[in-house]
Amino acid sequence: MKRIFGLVLLVGLSVGAAAQNILSLDSCRALALTNNKELRISAEKINAAYYEKKAAFTNYLPKIAAMGTYMRTQKEISLLSDEQKGAISNIGTTAQGSIQETFQQLAASSPELAALLQPLAPLIPGIGSALNGVGQGLVDALHTDTRNMFAGAVTLTQPIFMGGKIVAYNKITKYAEQLAKSQHATGMQDIILSTDQAYWQVISLINKKKLAESYLKLVQQLDGDVDKMIIEGVATKADGLSVKVKVNEAEMKLTQVEDGLSLSKMVLCQLCGIPLESDIRLADENVESLRVAEKAYTPDNVATALANREELRSLDLATRIYAQKINVTRADFLPTVALTANYMVTNPSLVNGFEQKFRGMWAVGALVKIPIWNWGEGIYKVKVAKAEANIARYQLADVREKVELQVNQASFKVNEAGKKLAMATKNMEKAEENLRYAKLGFTEGVIPTSNVLEAQTAWLSAQSDKIDAQIDVKLTEVYLRKSMGTLK
Repeated sequence: MKRIFGLVLLVGLSVGAAAQNILSLDSCRALALTNNKELRISAEKINAAYYEKKAAFTNYLPKIAAMGTYMRTQKEISLLSDEQKGAISNIGTTAQGSIQETFQQLAASSPELAALLQPLAPLIPGIGSALNGVGQGLVDALHTDTRNMFAGAVTLTQPIFMGGKIVAYNKITKYAEQLAKSQHATGMQDIILSTDQAYWQVISLINKKKLAESYLKLVQQLDGDVDKMIIEGVATKADGLSVKVKVNEAEMKLTQVEDGLSLSKMVLCQLCGIPLESDIRLADENVESLRVAEKAYTPDNVATALANREELRSLDLATRIYAQKINVTRADFLPTVALTANYMVTNPSLVNGFEQKFRGMWAVGALVKIPIWNWGEGIYKVKVAKAEANIARYQLADVREKVELQVNQASFKVNEAGKKLAMATKNMEKAEENLRYAKLGFTEGVIPTSNVLEAQTAWLSAQSDKIDAQIDVKLTEVYLRKSMGTLK
């Protein structure tokens, strides 16, 4: 089974390698669409617009943010002044002095009372020391040690009403994605048109090369016949020189066509994304007469164009985007409402004294912002946005009129090209018949060399006109489909 698969793969690769330089119109289009850098850029723009739309939708959803901070301060936060700290620390000493003064006053007023209080006098210094300890303990308890401060918070914000900005922005991003797709489609049609033009240009020059070779062969044959007739004395040297001039002209014409063909192939290779020096062959280059499809073009062409033209769709989307930009501008000057919720932690803690631990608390609230006065800025900016929206509408209306004119012109050119091809075909038939009679008369000696040269020139012109007419019919049909927005 593996051997069979390998053999099939090898045969497929061999066939592909042999046929890789034979390109049809469809394969040229496919290569151009695949390798064109501008189309790749527009495809990436579609991706960017898609993700921009996704990002816009998240504005409806709550936002969660976390924040943390650390701060080292030179001094700590103090709840007591230096005077208060000193007073509280020496409260026992102050109380001791007051008690001793009271004892002395009582002893002076009554000897009996002094005798009763005398045993308590040794206890007074101990009371003062104890009160000093209590005061110092209170001062120490109020010590905050806030030189190293930590804080953190997690905040949730849910928009409730943003003046309509979120809704308008989501519509803008949706239209922007559609606009990117429409522009990509326009680029594809432009690439197809350029590829068709280059393809049929090569076909035209290939046929003109064949025509130039055939013409050169004719005049060379005539040159040989005239030389023989000069030797026999039935023709003059002037006749021979005239024919040789035509031979030189035919050789120059062939050189020009070959150069033009090489350049045209390079253009087609560049569009297809293949090396410029590639020796490509086209599927239609050996076709003797190009088949032209007969199609009926009706006034419905304009309606089809208005419905399918990507340029009109792009301008319509741009108009919608500018209309939403008015709402975005107006929203900046309308009230906004949002819900908030957060959880905050600090160290030193603020909920249980200034203890060196992380402790926190939650909170919920509402945020309302109401613009009061901005000196008319909002009115002016809204008017600017409305003016831009009007410009977009006027551009759309203008392009619609131009598209209608373009479709009518393309339809007329298709009809004109068909008539030219019919006339060129008849002229070619007459030129072939004229050349046949001229060659026959020259052989019989009844027609001079100049008449034969004139017949050959007329035949060359008629053949060239027919080739041009056939290519023109092909291209005018392409132009019409492009103007109708149906070129795919």
